[in-house]
Amino acid sequence: MANTLFLLSLIVIWVMLLYHMFLMLGGYLHFLRYEKVIPEWSKNLETLPKVSILIPAHNEAVVIERTLKSMTRLEYPKDKLEVIVINDNSSDETGNIARKMAEKHPYIRVVDTVPPYAGIGKSSALNFGYQASTGEYLIVYDADNTPEPEAVYYLVMGLVNDKKAGAVVGKFRVDNAKKSLLTRFINIETITFQWMAQAGRWFWFKMATIPGTNFAIRRSIIEKLGGWDEKALSEDTELSIRVYNLGYYIRFFPAAVTWEQEPETWKVWWNQRTRWARGNQYVIVKFMLQFFKLERKAIIFDLLYFFFTYFLFFFGVILSNVIFITNLFYDLNLTVGNVSLILWILAFLLFVTEVFITLSIEKTEMTVQNFFLVNLMYFTYSQLWIVLVINALFLEIKRIIFKEETKWYKTERFE
Repeated sequence: MANTLFLLSLIVIWVMLLYHMFLMLGGYLHFLRYEKVIPEWSKNLETLPKVSILIPAHNEAVVIERTLKSMTRLEYPKDKLEVIVINDNSSDETGNIARKMAEKHPYIRVVDTVPPYAGIGKSSALNFGYQASTGEYLIVYDADNTPEPEAVYYLVMGLVNDKKAGAVVGKFRVDNAKKSLLTRFINIETITFQWMAQAGRWFWFKMATIPGTNFAIRRSIIEKLGGWDEKALSEDTELSIRVYNLGYYIRFFPAAVTWEQEPETWKVWWNQRTRWARGNQYVIVKFMLQFFKLERKAIIFDLLYFFFTYFLFFFGVILSNVIFITNLFYDLNLTVGNVSLILWILAFLLFVTEVFITLSIEKTEMTVQNFFLVNLMYFTYSQLWIVLVINALFLEIKRIIFKEETKWYKTERFE
């Protein structure tokens, strides 16, 4: 029995590892060719549509001024641009700082949420903000983001030229990558498991997931869908599934780049990532239960990917570790012990290979320091994710059983 369970756990782990290697390859191929369409697409942008940038902001006084300054540097006609800061029940100077910027720049507006939208979470704030907007396209940036000057132009370029795209998402980089060991880990994670995974899924399957920031979506789609799901902690993933269900796809276009601040302490990281994990678990359960009502059955492929990631893969890792450790103290008569050791070594080498293939596309990231960080990351940061996902699953099960109210965790910002 122990041999069978151990073998099954290793199969689950390796299926996921090989799938991610497959995505890395697709992501790298996408990186080599995504810019080729830009010259032709630019010809169709003589008349630019009006866009509304939505920035949900709850107690963002530390970062909001810097974010709004980056909005003033956007290379997009200001008469076709409105930047809406959604001051969501802030108790600090967020609103005052934003209003001072609005006085200098007429295309910046501040709206204050009111009940029943106030202080509930990001989805609720976005629903309030989009109702105050007028743009043909809606673009979302988190309050800690500083998009590069051409980011909005490229997001709009994707929607104008690809009528099948319901949304276009860009890539994001870590602004405070060198701040601490944690932010260095997050920087590598962001490039490898978000940037390249998105690119790989788009290259092979024409699928991508809307992130929480740096994306543009057609206003008509938000109106059809009735806005964002206010119960979803991962409102971006939940929205993605519904966009696909309307018959659109989501294009990944990494020409649009934004820089964002990441958690600098383990406590903030833990709380933020737990929200992400719980949010994705909510989405998986929600749409698995609605599978037969979904118009596009192809969505099941993406749901299975998330199910594999947040349930089966971590279950396989935990099971294999438990069996292996138990066998050290109590003989389980494992006959695949030597094989498992070889597979674990190969898994480590595969992880390192994947990461460095990805880092090679960013000129500043192929360093000796990052080589050692990647090795350390495998045995520390990556393993901590396992504990985090278990905790998130426990909290979600507890919420469902006791019918607890969903609470939004606001990520703490840093100077």
